[in-house]
Amino acid sequence: MRVCLTESHGANLIALDDQEIWHMGNLNIAVLGPAGYAKDLGKKGTESDITFYNLKKGEDTVTIIEPTRYPERLAPLFYAASMADAALIVVGEITPTLGEWVLMLDEAGVKQGYIVLRNYLSPGDVAPLLRGTVLERYEFVEEDPIALRDLLLREAHARTSVPPAAGSVGAIPIDHHFNVRGIGTVILGGVVRGGIRKHDALKVYPGEQAITVRSIQKHDDDFDWAAEGDRVGLALKNIESDDLDRGFVLSDDPAIRTGTTIEARATLVKYWPAPLTAGTVLHLGHWMQFIPARVEAVRDDGDWRQPTLTLALEKDLVYLPGDTAVLHYLEGGKLRIAGHIELA
Repeated sequence: MRVCLTESHGANLIALDDQEIWHMGNLNIAVLGPAGYAKDLGKKGTESDITFYNLKKGEDTVTIIEPTRYPERLAPLFYAASMADAALIVVGEITPTLGEWVLMLDEAGVKQGYIVLRNYLSPGDVAPLLRGTVLERYEFVEEDPIALRDLLLREAHARTSVPPAAGSVGAIPIDHHFNVRGIGTVILGGVVRGGIRKHDALKVYPGEQAITVRSIQKHDDDFDWAAEGDRVGLALKNIESDDLDRGFVLSDDPAIRTGTTIEARATLVKYWPAPLTAGTVLHLGHWMQFIPARVEAVRDDGDWRQPTLTLALEKDLVYLPGDTAVLHYLEGGKLRIAGHIELA
């Protein structure tokens, strides 16, 4: 794995009605298309089963996520969708892979996006596949790397990042972690709720180990704070990199929950062929977690596509009440996305 902290950008501090607002923006976008497509859109950063590319102009930054090890592994596709504010999909033909992209983006709730069509495909050719999904609202755009970069930077510019208010709480799922000589433990992740500040005392979930944020970087520049939507590199005190794992969550939110048994209402995708049964092994995707989950019990009120499931997880799930998690069935052949559950 090659590691690069997030790309740098500047920030202008502007006084407005005696309040300090940092005018900057970051857009997290999943790019689904031919392998390496994003290399024409940004500069390569961290690379593993998911690869990050970084694009910046002045104060605005775009974090591009590509699922490198997909389609042989489904988890990278979930991770890319889970991190994304928006998606760019590049379609050269109508294939089961395209169908899987559509299902994943729909179940993960990625409501904003752009579609590039190749090989003389028309919007009408893909419309039947998109109908009834969030992708119905995606914008068709021309395949022009310069125009695409400008489009993404404009969208990033529209997302003003504001310093977290005093007493606000945050949550940062970890996607990469490592030790840096002279600095110590560093994690990479995205702020998915609220915000954090330098020197904040946080807990690592699961386990609730107490840590302190030593420093915060956004695109390789040092900052005193980070807010929802920001991609960050954090240097941590009081924990070793070996004690961390992808999917762990840093948070000071008292509402955070963990558990290995989940009872939740599920909604299955319209293509799912039959009721779920006890003993089925699914994988539950939430934030940067992708956890095996055995169906222990199934209850429905006459609609088998909306059952209440009791799931036994291989390890603790970290979540906030009201979150949605995606259900995957890795033995499903061409249909590996089963639906989603609502976490209470």
